[in-house]
Amino acid sequence: MPKTRSSRSARAASVRPQKGTVCITRQVHFNSAHRLYNPTKSLKWNQAQYGLCTNPHWHGHNYVLEVTVKGQPDPVTGYLIDLGELKRILNTAIVDKCDHRNLNEEVPFLAGIIPSTENLVIAFWEQIAPHLQHLKHGRLHCVRLYETPRNYAEYYGPDAD
Repeated sequence: MPKTRSSRSARAASVRPQKGTVCITRQVHFNSAHRLYNPTKSLKWNQAQYGLCTNPHWHGHNYVLEVTVKGQPDPVTGYLIDLGELKRILNTAIVDKCDHRNLNEEVPFLAGIIPSTENLVIAFWEQIAPHLQHLKHGRLHCVRLYETPRNYAEYYGPDAD
């Protein structure tokens, strides 16, 4: 029996939302220089603590930032968040401010912070979270920053254990 136009329309008009918690992650890249240095300590202390990473002429990384949003997909769109919107947020909040910059000297929201990977994920969370407060079905779950392909730090927010 051939399908009629009305039966196809009825099928197309029905949507079966999925229930469940999902995580969705967007990855962005940026390149920056920094120096690990605690100005309250001596040069000798800094050299012992940070080694080559305290070079007064800086050193750089090709950072990879992954940001994960967690929640339930919107029953109308099927999205937790539009990945294009998440990309725009990450570019505005982090990449545009940090790419090809000296993290110690040129990024106002990092002023006074030792730019270790651990400190950076916390500072990045603080920059990203306000942009995601509008989400109806999700929340910022994790900020992960790769300093190298083998070294990364991740932060699950101020309320995590």
